[in-house]
Amino acid sequence: MTSWRPGWEAFSQQLLDFWTERHLCTLTTLRADGTPHVVPVGVTVDVEERCAWVITSGTSVKVRQLRSNPVLAACQVDGRRWSTLEGRGEVREDEASVARAVERYALRYRQPRPNPARVAIRIEVDRFVGNVWGDVEVA
Repeated sequence: MTSWRPGWEAFSQQLLDFWTERHLCTLTTLRADGTPHVVPVGVTVDVEERCAWVITSGTSVKVRQLRSNPVLAACQVDGRRWSTLEGRGEVREDEASVARAVERYALRYRQPRPNPARVAIRIEVDRFVGNVWGDVEVA
């Protein structure tokens, strides 16, 4: 296992490809008692905005948990290849953020169904962990 703190201008092509391929992810947030809450989601890495995005309903448990504790992790696996991003999530309800998250989701997965309660979770990535790196220097 190796970890890498984003130097967004030197993002490994192999790592970016892995986070661009269509893979279902899991998102882990923390309950008030500190235990993990893990749910399947679509996660998109946005190198231009230097973050990652998740779209969800504003009434979801993950949104409630992130509002009180922003620490999270998102993981994806493909056979022996895997990568987890760790960071902090911020719930965004503004039109521009939701539109950006939906746009990124549509590029990686498919156009999502309409959801009037949709919000975006903007993830400030602290580090990536995993085994998909390419020629990037890891720490």
